[in-house]
Amino acid sequence: MPFVRISLRRGKSQDYLGALADNIQRALVETFDVPADDRFQAIHQHDENELIFDRSYLAGPRSDDFVYISITIGRPRTAEMKAALYRRLVDLLAQSPGLRPEDVMIVISISAPEDWSFGNGIAQMADPDWRLRAAGGLL
Repeated sequence: MPFVRISLRRGKSQDYLGALADNIQRALVETFDVPADDRFQAIHQHDENELIFDRSYLAGPRSDDFVYISITIGRPRTAEMKAALYRRLVDLLAQSPGLRPEDVMIVISISAPEDWSFGNGIAQMADPDWRLRAAGGLL
């Protein structure tokens, strides 16, 4: 149930944006125990003066292709799972759409199950049986 916000500078093609979003989801499925159909993403494109980043802080050098990926999750993952996600994500994004690892920043935030409502004004994950219902589409 991650919610992914992807921020980058405006001007990339639909194919580029699709590869970016698809490979983020692929990395989550492969390394983070996320079901393939559990996909919620928002792509935010910014003008040059609306996405401000340091070109060398703790990594880099960063280019104008810099992408900020914010992942909000509802249950904690181990440090090993997070490290695997970071590695797999930059590997996949290097393959397609061709992002350099230096241009990928990832931040994971954890929230409580009651912080999520997937619709109908209900905190579905606060129900102890939510995983069974999600698997069967009963939520």
